[in-house]
Amino acid sequence: MKENQKISSTQETSSFWKSTKENLQVIFIALALAFLIRTFIAEPRYIPSDSMLPTLEQGDRLVIEKMSYYFHPPQKGDIVVFEPPLQLQLQGYQKDQAFIKRVIGTEGDTITVNKGKVYVNEQPLAENYILESPNYQLASFNVPADQLFVMGDNRNNSNDSHIWGFLPKENVIGHAVFRFLPFKKIGVIN
Repeated sequence: MKENQKISSTQETSSFWKSTKENLQVIFIALALAFLIRTFIAEPRYIPSDSMLPTLEQGDRLVIEKMSYYFHPPQKGDIVVFEPPLQLQLQGYQKDQAFIKRVIGTEGDTITVNKGKVYVNEQPLAENYILESPNYQLASFNVPADQLFVMGDNRNNSNDSHIWGFLPKENVIGHAVFRFLPFKKIGVIN
């Protein structure tokens, strides 16, 4: 009888460690996949300000897609999340404090803001997504190589390129594609 108890006890211990090892492997794989997905594919983000009104509101939760920019650069109209450029870091913003804005101009584009209109390559933008027309002027300038010109949709209440200059492409984290909170606004971001 005692020998059967020893065998049973040994089998239980062996089974316990085998089960524990399998569970740890599953946890490790899940953590590794979560890290890879967040680092290279997509991640959730929170909107901290009203600079993108009316498109995005403070408190909205978004999915930021990262894969497409491995294959092509940001395009005009994309809503991008980015690390603050050096100009903003010198003003006290932390490197990991992400911003979100809309791409207005890419390298080589000529940008002008005049009489409440934004012009790209001398053509006025059709901006049905902005809160109100800009109440400032910007003389014409060209967007340098490997840089972007970005603006918030809340033109008059946005700390964007019209204040601090160009955004280096390498600062772009990803592209806002989907709002998952609040529930009444779940959907793809245009």
